[in-house]
Amino acid sequence: MHYTLRQLQVFLATAHHENISRAAQSLSMSQSAASSALAELENQYDIQLFDRIGKRLQLNALGHALRPQAEALLQQAQDLDLALRQHAATGQIKIGATLTIGNYLAVNIMAQFMRENPLAKVELQVANTATIAACIHNFELDLGLIEGELHDSELEVTPWRDDELVVFCSPRHPLAKKRSLSDADLLGATWILRETGSGTRQTFDRALHGLLPQLNVLLELQHTEAIKRAVEADLGIGCLSKVALEDAFRRGTFVPLRVPHRDFSRFFYFILHRQKYRSAGIERWLTLCRESA
Repeated sequence: MHYTLRQLQVFLATAHHENISRAAQSLSMSQSAASSALAELENQYDIQLFDRIGKRLQLNALGHALRPQAEALLQQAQDLDLALRQHAATGQIKIGATLTIGNYLAVNIMAQFMRENPLAKVELQVANTATIAACIHNFELDLGLIEGELHDSELEVTPWRDDELVVFCSPRHPLAKKRSLSDADLLGATWILRETGSGTRQTFDRALHGLLPQLNVLLELQHTEAIKRAVEADLGIGCLSKVALEDAFRRGTFVPLRVPHRDFSRFFYFILHRQKYRSAGIERWLTLCRESA
């Protein structure tokens, strides 16, 4: 075996930062040491892993092909290192979750995971579906929990639990006393919606197919709580996951609006890169998610 784990670390850090100086800094190395490690790796096998474009180092086709294997090998080495030092197999785990899941479901799962594995380091990134998928694709996150449907041949997408969106308004809104809404009601309303690229917006757009160009959308917001505050202030009606609204419905802060002729059902999903090594921590997190459903 002619390569070292340090060379793989430099290769992966350079692939992430596209710059040898930033890669060296992330690994607490000098630039010359990082440059030498990368050059030795390429020279030992008489290969080139990057296209050099000015100061940028961009992965070429071979680099892209080898990156998943290097990621998996390095993750296994890190898990073994932690197991040897701390007698624990969970290690570090980086989770990405979309806003509804991150704000209303993932924190409880994280708390249970950390109670079981007090030595493990857990990072939780909350963003929309498109952002989480991109991070999984680039090996910046280990596991994603998303709301939106996704089609990417390099990612494994597995249904986790079902969910549905609910149209809602404040108790003072003119629609609050209607037993169900017609398409005319939907077109006549002012809407406060999630932004394009979110799983919630994807499901909403699918459910209201045929009406979208005519909808009166006042605001598109990135945060669930901001939408709830805008609806509470009577700026319009909203549409969010039932998970995010159950407490408010019980308190009477919001009123659910039935739209029986439109399908607002959906799934939450797990996403992993197909080449990602499934550590003990990842497998345990998946188990806790399934048990929570």
